Amino acid sequence: MFSWRLLAALTTAVSINLNVSTCRSPGENGSGDSPGDAEPKDVKLPGIDTAELTTRERQQWSGHVSELLAPCKDQPVSLAQCVTENRACKACLPAAKFLLTQVRQGRTTSLAEAAYRARFSPDQVKQIDLDGSPSKGPDSAAVTIVEWADFECPACRAAKPMIEEVMAKYPSGVRLVFKHFPLAIHENAEKAARAAVAAQRQGKFWEMHHGLFTKDPPLNPPVLERIAKSANLDVATWKADLESEAVADVVARDRKLGEQVELTGTPTIFINGRRFVSAGDQQADLLDWVSLELELLGATETAQKPAPAQKAPAPSGSVGAPAASLAAPPAPAPPAPAPAGSAAPATSR
Repeated sequence: MFSWRLLAALTTAVSINLNVSTCRSPGENGSGDSPGDAEPKDVKLPGIDTAELTTRERQQWSGHVSELLAPCKDQPVSLAQCVTENRACKACLPAAKFLLTQVRQGRTTSLAEAAYRARFSPDQVKQIDLDGSPSKGPDSAAVTIVEWADFECPACRAAKPMIEEVMAKYPSGVRLVFKHFPLAIHENAEKAARAAVAAQRQGKFWEMHHGLFTKDPPLNPPVLERIAKSANLDVATWKADLESEAVADVVARDRKLGEQVELTGTPTIFINGRRFVSAGDQQADLLDWVSLELELLGATETAQKPAPAQKAPAPSGSVGAPAASLAAPPAPAPPAPAPAGSAAPATSR
């Protein structure tokens, strides 16, 4: 006969099993913890300095690397084990450093782990149709950046020089593909996107892109026409294309593709199919992300450094710079591998 005492025992067992299988934030203790519970973890890994972390931060990071699996499918072990045993997954050490950055930036456990999955999980890579989209950089580049943007979006304007810096630093390793996502909150965004597509039909997309992002809004029809003239377009043809269904369809297609990858604002950047997310310093994080991607893919391009500006000749009678200072600088040495970074430019919604 069924016993109420037996029912109580079964309920207790189920509660224990649920507590064992439920994840908790590292260092978080419930009121019912017993004195025999394990001490909080303080993991130490070769190649990673955690000395500047607070006790809570060390516990949080230790929990991440102990509980999250290595990024490589053929290494079903924790990040900590992967790094400690020097497993054949070269993404493990950068992934552990990436989580360290997340913790230092004050990310909660759930946000840090979500960012880790976005950056390293194999199932987070999106297949993005690039056919017909304007691009610059070699088609053979190891890294492809896809940017959805709105020409009246202030955050998109801020992202432009960041992306240009990456392109200048890795001229043969990075390709940029642009996609349109005009937002309804920007009155002229749709027309500006069509203006760029119409310019693309004359082989002048990037000239129009530059003009649209360097002119202050509003990008109304008279402003668009002035940009078209400055780009040396056939303005009559451009105006006809601007109003055509074919051009409108290109913008609509890009918007639909953006919605399919769950885009909610601009700019949104994907790097080799992964959504770029920043931990704080967007420019540094973007460079770090691309640098790590090139490293993981075995790309050997040396980062390019901008040529230093030459000093103007000293005026007569003053002390000028030594002649040696005008000599070309030696070729830059290959950079040390950068720690992983992750994070998107500010989003305009």
